[in-house]
Amino acid sequence: MTQRAEIKLAVAERETEAENDVQAPPAPAESPPSRSRAKIVLPALVAVAAIGGGIVLWLGHGHETTDDAQVEGHVATVAARVPGQVKRVLVTDNQTVKAGDVLVALDDRDLRARLAAARADQQAARAQVRAAGTQLALAETAAHSNLTVARGGMTQAAALEGTTRAGIDQARGDVTAAQARLSLARADLSRAQKLFADNVITQAEMDARQSAFDQADASLQQARARQVSAEANLGNSAGTLETARGRMVAAQSGPVQIAAARAQVDLSEARLAQADAAVEQAELNLSYASVRAEMSGVVSRRTVEPGQSVSPERPLMAIVSLDDTWLVANFKEDQLRDMRPGQKAEIRVDTFGRRAFAGHVESFAAGTGSRFSLLPPDNASGNFTKVVQRVPVLVRLDNPADVPLRPGMSATVTVAVKD
Repeated sequence: MTQRAEIKLAVAERETEAENDVQAPPAPAESPPSRSRAKIVLPALVAVAAIGGGIVLWLGHGHETTDDAQVEGHVATVAARVPGQVKRVLVTDNQTVKAGDVLVALDDRDLRARLAAARADQQAARAQVRAAGTQLALAETAAHSNLTVARGGMTQAAALEGTTRAGIDQARGDVTAAQARLSLARADLSRAQKLFADNVITQAEMDARQSAFDQADASLQQARARQVSAEANLGNSAGTLETARGRMVAAQSGPVQIAAARAQVDLSEARLAQADAAVEQAELNLSYASVRAEMSGVVSRRTVEPGQSVSPERPLMAIVSLDDTWLVANFKEDQLRDMRPGQKAEIRVDTFGRRAFAGHVESFAAGTGSRFSLLPPDNASGNFTKVVQRVPVLVRLDNPADVPLRPGMSATVTVAVKD
């Protein structure tokens, strides 16, 4: 018991004795001794009351007290992460559990089937990725080979055109030479005819000149035929060159085909990523079939039973942590003038009688309690009546209590606002 408490107790005992003395029945008849006793008792009572009031005032000076306080703690609501049917309930009310313990087991057959389907889709997506990769490799190889062949065809067609043009030039030269030889043979034949007519040359020489002329004429015809053939080949070589150019254009579209194949690879990889995510989600859902405790504490408000259908929006139970508790003291707003974080506080929990716990002020709420109510007051409407508001103040224990402080317990908090 503290010194202040002892002083309060002494003052209370003195006030009780004084009241007993005042309430004593009067004597049947007044006498001078009773009057003298009253003259002594009344001033004594007044003095005791004054002293008691002074002591109470002295004890309360520099302190702010409220009995509108309660113990608070972490209360976690437990709910299923996936809908399903409850197979087993592994805990009971007021049972102590640790973080990670299985609380409720759901029927997981549907979840296992979904996981198997997701894994099958994943395998199919992987096969599509491999197929798309193979198509990309084929497209790259075909593009390079087609481009090489097209370039070779272009070179060959260009060479053929050059050869054909050279043949044409050669044929034209042969025609010119044959024309010259024909002119010479015609002149020789003309002279030979004159000489033969004058019997200067023999018939054999005349025949030789005629034969030379015929050969020159035949050579000219052959040269002209070769020229026509060479010019015709030029048209064919031009068509071959155009064909080679067309193949070259087709081969130059290889990068586009490669880009399309790469797009297919990217698409198949994206589908594989989706399949991987689906498998991961299915695995998570399967793990959620075992509802586990997220923190250590005591099971409370268990409302689940085997065979029930549960869903994420339906709470199954609550877990209350008794390891980390604090107090919320609702002080009147006119009590907060000198109150600061860090000031010492004395806590008395109704459950444990007059036992005092040491603590300190940790923080203040950002607004009054009524401001955060379901229907906050609107002082601008209707008649206004001023009401002293209360501000929640968080008070933390200096040392962990050796007795269980359960959330919701009532308490009285006294803060030393002045040393």
